[in-house]
Amino acid sequence: MRIAVLQFTHETVTFLPNDTTREDFIYPGSPAAGEALLATDPKGYMGGFVQVAREWPDVELVGIESPLWPRTGTGSGWITQDAFEHFLGRQVEALRAEGSFDGAYLALHGAMGVRGVPRPEAEIARRVRAVLGPSARIAGTFDPHGNEDAEFLRHADLAFCVKYFPHYDMHLQGERAARMLVRAIRGDFSPVTRTIKVPILAPTVLMWTGASPWSDLVQRALVWEAREPDVFVNVFFGFPWSDVPDAGMCIQVTTNGDPTLADRVSRDMAGWTWRRRDDLLRGTTVHRMAEGVALAKQAIAEGRKPVVLGDHSDRSGAATWLLREVMAQGLSRTLIATIADAEATAAALALEPGEAFEREVGGRLDVSAGAPVRIAGRVMGQAHNPMPRAMGGGQSWAMVEFGEGNVLVLSPYLAQVIETEQLTALGLDLSRFDAIALKSRVHFRRGFDDSGFAPTILLVEPDEPFLGTVRLDALPYRHLRVAGFHPYGSPADPLAQAG
Repeated sequence: MRIAVLQFTHETVTFLPNDTTREDFIYPGSPAAGEALLATDPKGYMGGFVQVAREWPDVELVGIESPLWPRTGTGSGWITQDAFEHFLGRQVEALRAEGSFDGAYLALHGAMGVRGVPRPEAEIARRVRAVLGPSARIAGTFDPHGNEDAEFLRHADLAFCVKYFPHYDMHLQGERAARMLVRAIRGDFSPVTRTIKVPILAPTVLMWTGASPWSDLVQRALVWEAREPDVFVNVFFGFPWSDVPDAGMCIQVTTNGDPTLADRVSRDMAGWTWRRRDDLLRGTTVHRMAEGVALAKQAIAEGRKPVVLGDHSDRSGAATWLLREVMAQGLSRTLIATIADAEATAAALALEPGEAFEREVGGRLDVSAGAPVRIAGRVMGQAHNPMPRAMGGGQSWAMVEFGEGNVLVLSPYLAQVIETEQLTALGLDLSRFDAIALKSRVHFRRGFDDSGFAPTILLVEPDEPFLGTVRLDALPYRHLRVAGFHPYGSPADPLAQAG
């Protein structure tokens, strides 16, 4: 049994001014092929797929040359058509050259935005299908922030989407993809799918599955999977920062040859989601910057520290709004991680620990990033970020100490700090800080909230409805009609639309 393995992933913030180019996907280790591709992301989708697929001695995995996450991580805009056609073209050529396959595994994300290609993941599946033929089986794995509808499954057979945010179950979904793909190839599983779009457009910061109502939504999907053998439920939360036609929430259900059951489960899930639509949008409190920093000062004075200030709104990583407010209110013993500024990072990395550092950092990239802020202090040191590239891995970071015990971490691109180890690996003693300011939506909760590390969590955003705002109707959508989604219009009940 020969299975081709391909990857093409990006979480595209189409409102950012910096396009994602062919060169952004090319760096040491990317593209990857053969065993090098199969060995990437051992704790993620790829690791789960490879581990389970290799439990069968008669399964051969062929790693097709694939671009890994771009060097910019998630902090870049539209993928150029040149980049998409170049890498997908090479993948198609390699598939043809490798001979016949019984199936293919596509490690995807679901929120890719490509100029001139409305549904990139579906287009990838379509071209792979054209090479493999109608009898082959195709499975894909997805992030819950994918923008998906029924189009991908017109060309592929199976899709498995992560359920948790933070994304704890990536390896598990990779395992599922391998197990069910092998079963489908052998004829033991006949996929039947049902997809219902739910017209809700939600900011990602609201989607934390560690608390109700999003935890209730996940639990309902898990209960269906527990109740019925061979039922798989995908809940796509959607990714509003990609201006694409299939944005918004989506329910997908796959059964083993049972269309009636697929319809029943999908209608139940879509109906539950629609009934709870208002709850899903008001379960999380987001403060304006000044208010959030003031509340942090109050919590510190009351001993409820360390405080985590989560700037969910910064999609480029270069925004200085929170840094500026920390300085304006005189917040001391604060760790800011990170400000994305390639030039400032390089300048700090060129200095020895203890040397003076004074220059403007951050801002500049677009209006959402704000103006640069001048930092005067001394270089503390540097370290390599060990996280996956999607979370800012593969970068060297620099630390600058300034003010009253404050430390600023500089990175060349957007980086989400999601584990305390990312900071302690820099040599930082986190017990010396009263507050930690992070650029993250929800992922930081893995290391700072779910673990019980920080007794006070405050989410903040600037006054203006900038790029990462919870006020999505302020964004300049061109391909998406915001009025077609709750809460910005009065869309019809998805069950009535589904028939």
